[in-house]
Amino acid sequence: MENQFDYIDRQILSKLRDDARKAFSQIAEELNVSNSLIHQRIKKLTAEGVIKNAEFVLDEKKLGYKTKSYTGIRLREARFAKEVMRELEKIDEIVECNFVSGSYAIFILTYTRDNEHLQKVLYDKVHLINGVAGTDSFICFDTCFKRNSVIQ
Repeated sequence: MENQFDYIDRQILSKLRDDARKAFSQIAEELNVSNSLIHQRIKKLTAEGVIKNAEFVLDEKKLGYKTKSYTGIRLREARFAKEVMRELEKIDEIVECNFVSGSYAIFILTYTRDNEHLQKVLYDKVHLINGVAGTDSFICFDTCFKRNSVIQ
């Protein structure tokens, strides 16, 4: 896929990164191209798997989830990784799970109502998963920015 994107593709992806709900006609107008060209390019980018889906971004704090935490998970043995990740996916408060290198095998992102709720998720759910040896959590005070991949 590398270097297969021309200027128009990159501009379309940039516009969609800023606002996934932006009307195709508005993108066409901003790029000074036809509406049908935008439709064709987005259809192509979707078929190639570059665009997976358009998402709504929820404000977790307004939904009552005031504690955002990154947690590193150590495993008893590497062979437990897939099983542990399958079990982590069943826990609603975990919104992201990454298989990583380093001291931790898995890094998760959780949203909980407060620190007490986080403690319950970790000790009553995560620590009970077969293969989990321990966790270290890092409370996120604020998210300064968040964006999709670089488009160049």
